[in-house]
Amino acid sequence: MWDIAKYSVTEHLRDGSTAELRALRPADETAVLDALDQSSTQSLQRRFFGIKRHFSDKERAFFMNVDFKNHVALVCEVESPERTMIVGGGRYVVFEPGRAELAFVVIDAWQGRGIGSILMRHLGEIASNAGLRELTAEVLPENRSMLAVLGKFGFKPAKNRDPQTMRLALCLGKEGQ
Repeated sequence: MWDIAKYSVTEHLRDGSTAELRALRPADETAVLDALDQSSTQSLQRRFFGIKRHFSDKERAFFMNVDFKNHVALVCEVESPERTMIVGGGRYVVFEPGRAELAFVVIDAWQGRGIGSILMRHLGEIASNAGLRELTAEVLPENRSMLAVLGKFGFKPAKNRDPQTMRLALCLGKEGQ
């Protein structure tokens, strides 16, 4: 297995622009926080199920310190005329052996360019190669774009204890084929 902490690929977005999809690095914290600052209240609500503008030290440590085994995180980075910037990210966190929960966020100005699908494809491949059997996602029912991305990859409704969210699951490997 390759070193996921050094993962980096170049992708072309729907609009023809180029982006680097790569492993999250501890040094990315400021760029990640900048990206969240560029996200609308609605986007943050859809990602965190509440309006989240500030993170505790414990939350920041959780989001930034990934081990690339039980917690894998990728970012989508683009070149703008002024600077290189993170415009989206996705991660999965193993919550029991063989199963992980998946989540994404893409800043508003970059939504609709295929970043969510690209993140999903790469995280799905990484999860499958790591031997995971299932990916799950909790999604607000009004988040049609995320539901569309997950549906495109074969996620199906799953048992859910929270009536405010939809739980979706994708079987990986031979079981899912």
